[in-house]
Amino acid sequence: MASPTQKTHRFVIATLAVIASLSLSACGSDGDDLDPGNAADAPDYSELEAKSPPRLAALYASGGGLLSGGTGAYEEQISRLEGYPIVVNKWASWCGPCRAEFPYLQEQAAARGDEVAFVGINSDDSTDAAETFLRDHPVPYPSFSDPDSEIARSIDALEFPTTVFYDANGEIVYIHRGVYAGEEDLAADIDRYSQGG
Repeated sequence: MASPTQKTHRFVIATLAVIASLSLSACGSDGDDLDPGNAADAPDYSELEAKSPPRLAALYASGGGLLSGGTGAYEEQISRLEGYPIVVNKWASWCGPCRAEFPYLQEQAAARGDEVAFVGINSDDSTDAAETFLRDHPVPYPSFSDPDSEIARSIDALEFPTTVFYDANGEIVYIHRGVYAGEEDLAADIDRYSQGG
């Protein structure tokens, strides 16, 4: 017969296993039951590309791609965008909440990308999975590959997803941790933190 200490130990282990299972299911799954993407219905980014000023057009020339170079390359990109507010979204292909809010980023980038720079950070993900996700969920902006969360740690963006807002001087002014409930919430934060509205 198990002692009270052993029973407590078993209960704690079982409870931790349930919590871990729920946490993993909240962030994603093996991909079999995730959305197939919206490539056919994604916004048309051609107008954005045509009307963007040169530095934003240069950024969007790498749209939908994964950039390497780690924190150094990321910081260089942020400094090249000085003069524009920046919205940085940290995501992963396996993260359910990241996938849920991705259409909001697609729409806002299409609508505002000529005035606000958009950049992604793909953390804790495989290159193949991230590239497949970006083909299925096209965006006009690039994402930095961050397999070990080096970039995410450097800007205190460890939760999935996280959206970081920079002002036009390249300073972080706000960090939104977690999923956006709707596109209007993301739009309000862009107004408030990126455009000074």
